[in-house]
Amino acid sequence: NQLVLPLDLEVKLQKNDIAFHIHHLVESIPHEVFEPFLRNEGYPAYHPRMMLKIILCAYTQSVFSGRKIEALLKDSIRMMWLSQGYEPSYRTINRFRVHSDVKELIRQCFVQFRCQLIEEKLIDQ
Repeated sequence: NQLVLPLDLEVKLQKNDIAFHIHHLVESIPHEVFEPFLRNEGYPAYHPRMMLKIILCAYTQSVFSGRKIEALLKDSIRMMWLSQGYEPSYRTINRFRVHSDVKELIRQCFVQFRCQLIEEKLIDQ
């Protein structure tokens, strides 16, 4: 019966952590882009913004396996922060990322993300 207080994971991340850049990139995408992924019936789905954030973050860490992404959601503070504590299964992650619209969105995000990092002088060309 030990009391557990919720931990604000944001304070555990460094100021210039990649998670903040991914968060700002995905939040800058217009809401209309995500409308095709939202559904109004059945069990509530994970928000596509959150799913995109965890996939992009995993890819920046050279993690491409759905099972390994699922494991990161349990182990990585940055992934816990981006997912807001949600832990989608590897099946959910894989189903989301193979959607044809998501593939193109991920490609566009990487191009934009790279341009932002170069512009902010965080990486070299």
